Amino acid sequence: MISLRRATRLSTAMLFAAALPATLPAQPRLTSPKEFFGHDIGADYELPNYTKLHAFFATIAKQSDRVILDTIGLTEEGRPQIMAIVSSPANLKNLARYKEISNRLAMADGIDSAEAAKLAKEGKVVFWIDGGLHATEVLGAQQLIESFYQLASRTDDETMRILNDCIILMTHANPDGMELVSNWYMQEPDKLRRNSNIPRLYEKYAGHDNNRDAYMNALAETRNMSQQMFVEWNPQIMYNHHQTGPTGTIMAAPPYRDPANYWFHPAMITGLDLVGAALNHRFVLEHKPGLTFRAGSNYSTWWNGGLRTVGYFHNQIGILTETIGNPTPIRVSLVPDRQLRSAGLPMPVAPQEWHFRQSVDYSVSANYAFLDLASRYRETFLFNRWVMGTDQIKNGSKDNWTISPKRVDAMIAQITKDRATASPEANRAGGPRGTGTAPNIGSAVTNDRYMAELKKPENRDPRAYVLSSAQNDFPTATKFIKALQYSGIQVHRATGSFSANGKSFPTGSWVVMTNQAFRSHVLDMFEPQDHPNDFRYPGGPPIPPYDNAGWTLAFQMGIQFERVLDGLTGPFEMVKGVTMMPMGTIAKGKAGYFVRPEVNDASTVANRLAAVKVKAARIPTAFTDGGTTWPAGTWFIPAGGTADKIVTQSAKDLGVNFAAANSKPGSAQPVQPLRIALIDRYGGSMPSGWTRLILEKFEFPFTVIYPQDVDAGNLKTKYDVIVVTDGMFSEAGAGRGFGGSPDTTLIPAEFRRTIGRISPEKSVPALKAFVEAGGRIVAIGSSIGLGKAMGLPIENYMAEANGRAYAGEKYYIPGSLLEVAIDTSATIATGMNPRPSVMFDNSPVMKLGPDAAAKGVRVLATFDTDKPLTSGWAWGQELLKGGVAMAEAKMGQGTIWLFGPEILFRSQPHGTYKLFLNALDGGFQRPAKPLQ
Repeated sequence: MISLRRATRLSTAMLFAAALPATLPAQPRLTSPKEFFGHDIGADYELPNYTKLHAFFATIAKQSDRVILDTIGLTEEGRPQIMAIVSSPANLKNLARYKEISNRLAMADGIDSAEAAKLAKEGKVVFWIDGGLHATEVLGAQQLIESFYQLASRTDDETMRILNDCIILMTHANPDGMELVSNWYMQEPDKLRRNSNIPRLYEKYAGHDNNRDAYMNALAETRNMSQQMFVEWNPQIMYNHHQTGPTGTIMAAPPYRDPANYWFHPAMITGLDLVGAALNHRFVLEHKPGLTFRAGSNYSTWWNGGLRTVGYFHNQIGILTETIGNPTPIRVSLVPDRQLRSAGLPMPVAPQEWHFRQSVDYSVSANYAFLDLASRYRETFLFNRWVMGTDQIKNGSKDNWTISPKRVDAMIAQITKDRATASPEANRAGGPRGTGTAPNIGSAVTNDRYMAELKKPENRDPRAYVLSSAQNDFPTATKFIKALQYSGIQVHRATGSFSANGKSFPTGSWVVMTNQAFRSHVLDMFEPQDHPNDFRYPGGPPIPPYDNAGWTLAFQMGIQFERVLDGLTGPFEMVKGVTMMPMGTIAKGKAGYFVRPEVNDASTVANRLAAVKVKAARIPTAFTDGGTTWPAGTWFIPAGGTADKIVTQSAKDLGVNFAAANSKPGSAQPVQPLRIALIDRYGGSMPSGWTRLILEKFEFPFTVIYPQDVDAGNLKTKYDVIVVTDGMFSEAGAGRGFGGSPDTTLIPAEFRRTIGRISPEKSVPALKAFVEAGGRIVAIGSSIGLGKAMGLPIENYMAEANGRAYAGEKYYIPGSLLEVAIDTSATIATGMNPRPSVMFDNSPVMKLGPDAAAKGVRVLATFDTDKPLTSGWAWGQELLKGGVAMAEAKMGQGTIWLFGPEILFRSQPHGTYKLFLNALDGGFQRPAKPLQ
């Protein structure tokens, strides 16, 4: 048996440098998992729930002097979200000091190298290990139990050294999901029939998308963890456990494949190489085959938004592993190519039966591999965190350029152009991509000219961003700021007026400087992502990114901001913690109040008024009141005791500005509350779940319905609006979900009414009858296929002449932001930016038939340029020009809206929310333009 000490040795120098600590004092015998749960962790057909996990952690915390149990917040369903702090007793007694050291080194500001070295020598590595984020990936939570127990109970030299050198934050990432999934699995008496086919999302709103919320911080669990990772503790390393591994292997691990994001510190790339080497080397020497990395899986470091990836933008090494396993035994599949050893798969695994305990053992070994490395390089990891933070502060304090593919491509185009007229000698000097005998072209003077082109002054990274408090929807701008603050970003507030870029900005404006340790995250939230063209081979199919290719949150939320390329000073104060919503202004007129149509939360105000039987109104045309001109769609709120209280409350907690209304415009249209239905399905739809969250945030009453409810018909007697989110239907009529003829004996009777799918045969006729009877349908993403299914003259715009969809080699746009031109004269587009960035994920684009106008179809948004990309990757984007992104159609007495882009994507694109919110306002109708 190879000792753990020898197995994890990376070099002789490391071994000599490692000094074993003194033996920790003995502690009472701890209750083992088998004694507590009645079985070993990882036993076949057994799955403890969160209630039991919490009780076990509390039991060990009482018995062990190595553990402090903390509650970091409540989940969306109200459960305590726990974090066990595991370390030596001596470290736990001095916890506040070690937390201070970790935070000071992470923030880096005001610390020189000598003090940083001193702090690193004194400090302890703070190491985050989580589990259970994706609840049906049950290994994550189970390994957390086993690893927790082993770290709390083992007395071998390696464990003792780790506890002396590290403070381990063992956090459950999704308590609600573990409770649901474990209870569901264990409810079946017959072990062979146990399954994880749960009836709803395993996170209240997001399900699997709970790992897509790390920069938005829309979910309670995300906010709880962000607070610990970027405010309270700032771990140097975090480890995010997932399941399942690539077919034919056991575990996918770091380092990851290209592309790497251009904003974060290059030490993130090399740091992942370091931790990956520790893991891979240990597994080989422990005879644990089947670990693969780099091209062996599809995971990269491009995207910001996952629990481990957001850390890269905070100088935090983020580790992801994906490991096979299930309490019901499985088999390792045979993949012939993965029986051949390679640099990305050094030890292949043979096909075999695989038990859950084996996966637990792999996970525990992985935890120890990383912790061993952190222990041996304790001072280095701590000091390097300071180095990275200091580098970011310096880069944000001077002229700096971040080189992206588009800029390199422009340089290459210029070099190629010059080579066409260059001498043969110059051409032999090398190609623009370094393909010749030398990787440059021409003289040093010429090279300097090309580099100057690459580093144009206007292409400098910003040193600050200003969000004016005078923008029409300042509350949404503040929500953006709050998302940054949850992620530890430093934000300033202007205490007086100031100037930047020759423009004046008022008191209360937000200022985000980039001379801060987490500069990468700031830039990534404000600036466009420039994803490289990534193909399997020249002319071949694209390689899909792990998640989105572009996501710039400032663009998605539609906020107005000023990029400042030079140093900025002014009357600024640092905001501590997460800001409260700034109080809106209130000016009461004789008749009441006006609110601008650009303000998203005007809908919240209207809903609050409706709840107390007061009706807000909207004015369909522009008008003047007291010398002020107001745009079409302006909200009117009547004066009165009850309404006044709502106004005061909303100015305080929503930040809405209320202007004086001297008179009520005669054309004001009372807003009628509508009966809203949101379609969901068995197992839960993530887009539907996110829409639930949005409806709740804006305080809309609504009902969740299922395909069987739709198929029953007679919908207009119950509802006024039906929302059909992406994935519920497609042009082919294949609504995703638990369709066909499932074995209902596996599903409790209470959930059987949720089975089914939105079908062309039953659902479409019922929905069409609903619209014709005066109902409204909001269809998003793939579900705009309902338009064609209902007989509207709509085809796929992104197709060859023969009707076949473009191949990926010709046209491919994974999750990215594109600009569309919106007809803001339409009622549904009231208050919208006429050229917003929309989230587009190979989304449907419409081609309207020549008789579309005659059949009541109106274009709402088009792609009117050949370069609509604003952030991400858009191969063949020129093919979009002329395509219809959004449309509305009158059918009988009702309306269906067709939004191809994902206007509610993961509750992030507040800039396109109004398209949804306006659809929920009954009674408001602007004068219609003639259809063309």
